[in-house]
Amino acid sequence: MNLKEIVGINLKYYRYQTGLSQEKFYTDLELNPKYMACIERGEENITIDHVEELASKLGISTQELITYDEGHVITKRRVDEKEKVEN
Repeated sequence: MNLKEIVGINLKYYRYQTGLSQEKFYTDLELNPKYMACIERGEENITIDHVEELASKLGISTQELITYDEGHVITKRRVDEKEKVEN
């Protein structure tokens, strides 16, 4: 596992803790939600400045954002309100 994947896993985990969607969370931070989705999947690099900013906004240390924790791996996707209505 590489650092991009670890940061992505942790971003997704801690963002879920806020209860906010990617769209809402990242738009509020003036970050592109589509780009940040790629970050969460470990497909793109993120700058150190953004790591520091996101850790601060999430109320965690930068170390927590870059350290692997198996308990942070989210294996099932979240069902959004639209899907709940359709089902």
